[in-house]
Amino acid sequence: MEANAREYHPSLGVDSAREGFSMAHRVLSRMTGLAAIVLAALLTVWPSSAQAETASKLPDYVVKQFGVPPAVPQGDFSEEVKAAVQSALVDTALHARWDQDKVAALQIVAKSQDPRIAWTITDLMRFSANPNVSRQLSAAAAQLLKIDAPQTNEWGILTDHLIAWDIPAPPDYLAAKRAIFTSLVPGWEKIFVEGDIDWRHVSWGGVLIDGRPYAETDALCNCIPAADNPQVSSAEDATWLKDDDIVFGIEVNGEYRAYPRQIMEVREMINDTLGGRDLGIPYCTLCGAAQAYFTDRVPDGVERPVLRTSGLLIRSNKVMYDVRTHSVFDTFKGNAVTGPLAEIGLRLEQASVVTTDWGTWRKQHPETTVLVEALALGRNFDFRNGRDADGPIFPVGNVDPRLSVHEDIIGVITPSGKPIAFQRSKALVALKAGNEIAVEGVKLELDAGGIKAVGTDGADLGSHQAFWFAWSQFYPGTQLWTGEG
Repeated sequence: MEANAREYHPSLGVDSAREGFSMAHRVLSRMTGLAAIVLAALLTVWPSSAQAETASKLPDYVVKQFGVPPAVPQGDFSEEVKAAVQSALVDTALHARWDQDKVAALQIVAKSQDPRIAWTITDLMRFSANPNVSRQLSAAAAQLLKIDAPQTNEWGILTDHLIAWDIPAPPDYLAAKRAIFTSLVPGWEKIFVEGDIDWRHVSWGGVLIDGRPYAETDALCNCIPAADNPQVSSAEDATWLKDDDIVFGIEVNGEYRAYPRQIMEVREMINDTLGGRDLGIPYCTLCGAAQAYFTDRVPDGVERPVLRTSGLLIRSNKVMYDVRTHSVFDTFKGNAVTGPLAEIGLRLEQASVVTTDWGTWRKQHPETTVLVEALALGRNFDFRNGRDADGPIFPVGNVDPRLSVHEDIIGVITPSGKPIAFQRSKALVALKAGNEIAVEGVKLELDAGGIKAVGTDGADLGSHQAFWFAWSQFYPGTQLWTGEG
């Protein structure tokens, strides 16, 4: 834990640092005059015992990157602070006005020394179109977090600190967040409800909710447009695809289908039927992850979930929901986290998705069907080499340092329920060399140039490819195979 104190003194560990703070305060109590003033000023730079205690609970790499977090009070706000939060933050979103009363209220908030309020400030910052207001909000949040006010990407930097430090949510947080978000997109009203979801980590992805009913997706929408029952063609007729175009291949009951990345980039959600099974297929460009969930085997009396894009993100992963019940799902894990489907504990079973190129998939599975070109808008980007070249473009907080953020992994849950990630680059080399990769009841297999995971009995385990930062933050502490040992 010595890294916690290294931000302040390279030779002190946390325990030694606490002893140093205590001794300094004892010395200060016996000092007077200028010397006391100087030592008191120096002590404000060193973390308090509460800060040291908070820092000791964080991984060393988090403290090294983000520094020591501020002390966090407990309990409710004072009436003065509560009124200031309402005036400066919540009512500002509702009425889009900024006057001297709100400036004064924000000053009260900034002086409260309660870093929990920074969550609500950053929620408002995400929607602020007034540069002057954004600067004042940024300065207030930085003051609460005891960091220098960022000069660029203010919202992202502040939110990264909040996530990495795991700053608790303020009192009545969801109500304030709902008011801010729904004042701009009323369609989120049924989504912002209590549940098994960490609302601190939810942000706006810059697009509106896709609330269109099932099978009515031909209508235009100011959203990322999901496709229901998409038209398909044979591989022979798909002359528009190049051999090196990336596709997401799925097999169900001996039936194969390719979902070209060009289409998935602009649709991000497909509700389809393959091999006699209904599927919901989300694709998150930010996480490099296409997944396939069976949506047909649900309890009696429950309609098949129809998955849609909410326009929201959680740590840079898309937040999907069922348009019929407005139940929100954890996109990576497939379990409902809010709404009626969460109340019955619904968890969707996954089918494996193989990420590969069209030429190899078509040659190994010539009977495959493929989505038609009309569903695409002509894009075909590898975002990690362009938009995301400097890392995730939305806040994710701390990232497990065992691999680089955009390293491709094959993620799967073992038969015993443990998450495990396989470094794709090394697994591909090993499998092509004829080596076996088997860990904890999971065996990797080559499939048309891609990789999927099966059990020892050959059963599909529902694996998929993703960026390391995404898998590791939804499965913290995940086992990692890198080819060594």
